[in-house]
Amino acid sequence: MSIMMEDLSYPIGKFDKNLEITAALKQEYINEIANLPKKVKAAVENLNDEQLDTPYRPEGWTVRQTVHHIADSHLNSFVRFKLALTEDMPTIRPYFEDRWAELEDSDLPIEHSLKIIEGLHARWAYLLNEMTDEDFQKKLNHPESGEWTLNKMLGLYAWHSRHHTAHITKLRERNNW
Repeated sequence: MSIMMEDLSYPIGKFDKNLEITAALKQEYINEIANLPKKVKAAVENLNDEQLDTPYRPEGWTVRQTVHHIADSHLNSFVRFKLALTEDMPTIRPYFEDRWAELEDSDLPIEHSLKIIEGLHARWAYLLNEMTDEDFQKKLNHPESGEWTLNKMLGLYAWHSRHHTAHITKLRERNNW
């Protein structure tokens, strides 16, 4: 993959699963989860249908698909957090996010997913703020990527929030939207 394509695919870099998560970093990540709805809404503000249906990179998802993907992915993550909090190291079920992005509901107006993201992130941020340090050490097993603590999952989804928001904002910058 060329450097340019790498930058378009990972505009903020790849997630570092080995990052040490301090108390300050954990709070930063919780704030990222809490603030995602307004950041995504700002990123797509005033985009028309043609712009929403523009891929953020060659052979990538459209802005519309990306917004719907955020809702889908974060719904899955929220459920995974709840499973890990209520079960002893559950094995979670992966899904084909690329296939989900091709389903007919990905053609719907983004307002539907923006509402999901807003409500979901309000609940998720509240739950995260109520979790103890011990809760963040609880684990889940992903059949493809192995064992994860909720601390690391929090880091992943804070990164995921910035990652996809950057796809949209960088596209807007490149196209002078």
